[in-house]
Amino acid sequence: MVRGWARQAGTSSPRDVQKEREPHVYLSKEEVKEKIQSYNSSVTDKLKMTLNSNGIYTGFIKVQMELCRPITVQSSPSQGRCAHSNNETAFCLPNDCVNTLHISSTNTVREVIEALLKKFFVTDNPAKFALYKRCHKEDQVYTCKLSDREHPLYLRLVAGPRTEMLSFVLREHETGEVMWEAFSLPELQNFLRILDKEENEQLQILKKRYAAYRDKLEEALGGVWKPG
Repeated sequence: MVRGWARQAGTSSPRDVQKEREPHVYLSKEEVKEKIQSYNSSVTDKLKMTLNSNGIYTGFIKVQMELCRPITVQSSPSQGRCAHSNNETAFCLPNDCVNTLHISSTNTVREVIEALLKKFFVTDNPAKFALYKRCHKEDQVYTCKLSDREHPLYLRLVAGPRTEMLSFVLREHETGEVMWEAFSLPELQNFLRILDKEENEQLQILKKRYAAYRDKLEEALGGVWKPG
């Protein structure tokens, strides 16, 4: 619903805790080789890493999309709520959407965000989004916003393939409030169309609910006043 993406950006679950950044540990080429061998031996989904002769390695990361507001795409998606404006569509992406990317150890967080948006044909400014890492420790969930210069595949390698140890999440930037001025006029117009549509849907639901109540009350009153 609209109130989901119009709420304060950056609002997270009560179990989300901001975790202090861990120091980056640089690995030698031999250490990287050993890490990759250990990583590949633990992989269960066939998404293994490959070490090239130049020391650069490639592999896969999975990113969960946790977006509160609609994204603007170039073509009409096959699912979700949307409103059309010329060749662009405002689309509410489901929160359980997970995307798999094949990247290299040289790819930065900013490049990963741009690749994700390109894969979904999203026309929004990449600067609106941030990549987070999520870790589970002692029955608590920790989240930490990654800087644009960090390398997600390195983090994946160090943590191992288990998503319980580390997962990646794409969110809007935590600004405290929705920065409406950051959106283009077509985006704002699409948001208004979605708002109007959801308002009408909620009105119809309320009308049906009260009509049902009225029918039951009239039926009850008819029974009370029915001559004996």
